Amino acid sequence: MKGFLQQLFDYNFNCNKKMIQQCKALDSVPEPCERLFSHVLNAHHIWNHRLMGIPNTYAVWEMHGIDKWEDIHYENQRTSFEIISNTDNFEKRVGYENSEGRTFANETKDILFHIINHSTHHRAQIMMELRNTGVVPEPLDYVHYKR
Repeated sequence: MKGFLQQLFDYNFNCNKKMIQQCKALDSVPEPCERLFSHVLNAHHIWNHRLMGIPNTYAVWEMHGIDKWEDIHYENQRTSFEIISNTDNFEKRVGYENSEGRTFANETKDILFHIINHSTHHRAQIMMELRNTGVVPEPLDYVHYKR
């Protein structure tokens, strides 16, 4: 389980890194892309903090300038790898409160997978936004990563 999750987070890390590089190369990043990628970073941060049982620093839809993306992204990755490395029971249920104040609990493995899936979902939206502005995004499919 640990090895597979580390591989998924490495894939996620590489995709986000490519997205950041591609956006940094643009003269101007479309606002929906900034909003969505900030959300990806914030959600990853929030889920990491829920898993660690500590308060989060960022709000779900807090905006970050592109100059901050890399730092937040690296910290998210480092923290996720630390969580995975230090987890002995991936079936352990983790209680948390969502952004609307409702209480839930999910297994650690499901939360970790959700981080990856959530990021993939919003990267696809960002890629469509880029396409709509005439930018051809790099392929970020998992199979491309595994080749």
